[in-house]
Amino acid sequence: MFWLIASTLVAAMMATAMMVLRLKASKQPASVKKIILPPIFMSTGAFMYLVPAFRLDLSEIAEALIVGIIFSVFLIKTSKFQIKGEQIYLIPSKAFVFVLIGLLLVRIIIKVIIGATISVGETSGMFFLLAFGMIISWRLAMLYKYKKLEKKLNQPEST
Repeated sequence: MFWLIASTLVAAMMATAMMVLRLKASKQPASVKKIILPPIFMSTGAFMYLVPAFRLDLSEIAEALIVGIIFSVFLIKTSKFQIKGEQIYLIPSKAFVFVLIGLLLVRIIIKVIIGATISVGETSGMFFLLAFGMIISWRLAMLYKYKKLEKKLNQPEST
């Protein structure tokens, strides 16, 4: 029970930090670097799989990745860019906050359900992979949208 509460509090703090960062990010121009760095930084967490307690079997890996990709759809839908002057900006979305809170609640419910049947280590490994699958697919979609706008921005205007 302690680990459930502790991990839920950490997830809530991370979600809050993400909301604050998202609001700050919308005030500055977006860039490829700002889009791709978060998943790269997060990838270092995969070192957890060096410890046997965190390792997953193939079905757990598939489940975590599929759920992460499904969850990313909500983030993708609330991530839009716009051109302001000569720069591309992320448009702040009011729905983003509700999506993050909703995903957090669903994650807690799933954790309670599967936490009763698999170990804390495996649960941690699955939720890291779920979050990683979610952020990778979300950021790839953001990169695609950004590049599309960048191409439009760099096209010479026809007169």
